[in-house]
Amino acid sequence: MWDLLQAVVLGTIQGLTEFLPISSSAHLRIFPELFGWGDPGAAFTAVIQIGTELAVLIYFRHDIWRIASTWLRSLVRPEYRGHLDARMGWFIIIGSLPIVVLGILLKDVIEDDFRSLWIIGTTLIVLGLVLGLADRVGGTSKTLKHLSVRDAVLMGLAQACAIVPGVSRSGATLSMGRFLGYERETATRYAFLLAIPAVVGAGLFELKEIPHGDNTYGWGPTIVATVVSFVVGYAAIAWLLRYVTTRSYAPFVVYRVLLGAAVLVLVGTGVLAA
Repeated sequence: MWDLLQAVVLGTIQGLTEFLPISSSAHLRIFPELFGWGDPGAAFTAVIQIGTELAVLIYFRHDIWRIASTWLRSLVRPEYRGHLDARMGWFIIIGSLPIVVLGILLKDVIEDDFRSLWIIGTTLIVLGLVLGLADRVGGTSKTLKHLSVRDAVLMGLAQACAIVPGVSRSGATLSMGRFLGYERETATRYAFLLAIPAVVGAGLFELKEIPHGDNTYGWGPTIVATVVSFVVGYAAIAWLLRYVTTRSYAPFVVYRVLLGAAVLVLVGTGVLAA
């Protein structure tokens, strides 16, 4: 029963933080350590993210269906190949390749060295400052119709940095999008869509590790956490899209810097184990 209660808490944390540019994987590493629960493991973290991506699939179901169906038609019907949705299909595929390749090549490092709280505290601060800079100097002239292969690759490379907990998949993609001149809502929508193949793929890839690997939780708590993350994540998507249409990322930047600094202090003083 205690494991299930922990799973509810962790699922809530995942749902609240996955789409915000504050790194869900960092929170799932930091807060269990603060609560004395230990590291839940990279596989657990990856699998429960399937819940939040299911929320994305449902929330953006009309967009996803339109993009997927148009892209498939474009494979056999040339008249569809210049359509924005057909190009979006290719951009999502191309943009997903960097994180897939790095995730496979660096699997052992991701599950061990990258989960150090020294690294997580540092990346929270540094990438938080990058996000703030991008939001301040980035233009707002580009929308999805301006997306190009170059920009898709660059945002894909930015997303790939999120294999390090503390970077934030959405935060890195948003930062690159803002540096490239995309408006906040456009960058946010593309970040959500771009994350689908990477997150679902990583979760499915790690399923086999749940009953065996270095994970604190078995199937029961993992399923509970995944369901909770879906429910909370769905609400977080709607809120974030409304928020970014009128406001800056400044509160997230401040939060990241404060949390990162707190983590480094707690690790440095021995309160938390690195």
